[in-house]
Amino acid sequence: MAGVSTATVSRVLNEPERVSAKTRSRVEAAVAHFDYTPHFGGRALASNRTNTVGAVIPTMENAIFARGLQALQEALAETGVTLVVATSNYDPEREAQQIRALLGRGVDGFVLIGEARDPALYETLERRGVPFVLVWSWRPDCPWPCVGFDNRAAARAMAQRVLDLGHRRVAMIAGITRGNDRATARVKGVRDALTARGLGLDESNLIETPYQLEAGADAARRLLSATPRPTVIVCGNDVLAAGALMAIRSLGLNAPDDVSVTGFDDIDLALILDPPLTTVHVPHRRMGDAAARLLLRLRAQEDDTASVVFETGLVERGSLASVGT
Repeated sequence: MAGVSTATVSRVLNEPERVSAKTRSRVEAAVAHFDYTPHFGGRALASNRTNTVGAVIPTMENAIFARGLQALQEALAETGVTLVVATSNYDPEREAQQIRALLGRGVDGFVLIGEARDPALYETLERRGVPFVLVWSWRPDCPWPCVGFDNRAAARAMAQRVLDLGHRRVAMIAGITRGNDRATARVKGVRDALTARGLGLDESNLIETPYQLEAGADAARRLLSATPRPTVIVCGNDVLAAGALMAIRSLGLNAPDDVSVTGFDDIDLALILDPPLTTVHVPHRRMGDAAARLLLRLRAQEDDTASVVFETGLVERGSLASVGT
């Protein structure tokens, strides 16, 4: 219909800049007439590449992953790569199933959250030659390419600020640490700061719970039932902190007058809480964009494939105050 060869049609679809505007217009008109879309399987067989990247994230309910995924998808789309997303619900076994399922569908690369998983999965990816990037965590001696930040150092900085404001009865609501190196690192960071001041974080002052609003509220009520009660609750993320603030109000207490609360992530929720939440700012979108670009370089076997580390920062708002103020 367009009066051109199949090769020219292919160029219009895949490299339109190589075709004259007049020819491109004829081919595009034929494409519209037949409502044609390229056949994914045929393309994959011809190129031995699907141009898809798999991302396995813990959940779509947390805004931090949504922001990162949006930036990841935008950067991949610039080069014609499609993003396929699966969730694990923080379950290591489910994550392994999702990774293997995506491998079976021929993805060309992976973006994975954190590094705590079965070593056999890493061996499978390396054996198959499928590049991958770990995001949301970073350490200088990580053996795999990663784009993230030092969770332990960020949590330590927050705990140090809490201690500088005079708090000594410190409690923590953490995420489930099993299979979650980010949650584990944040607990270690808080412990680092307390230990340096001759203090500790015993089991009675530490509760691990899912990253859910009601779970955070229930954990806070348990912590606040102690005598004497903690003067501050350090939370593993902003959702848990929001739950803690709910619990404080339900008990007839005020934050930060009676109990201070801190979070981690700096999602939009932190701004609209009452009081607004003191938290750790995490560069979600920048990590997603950088992860996409690093993965594309790995796929192309370029030389510049070093891991990327971002700085976090403390954002002080109304939920944290000095003891007695």
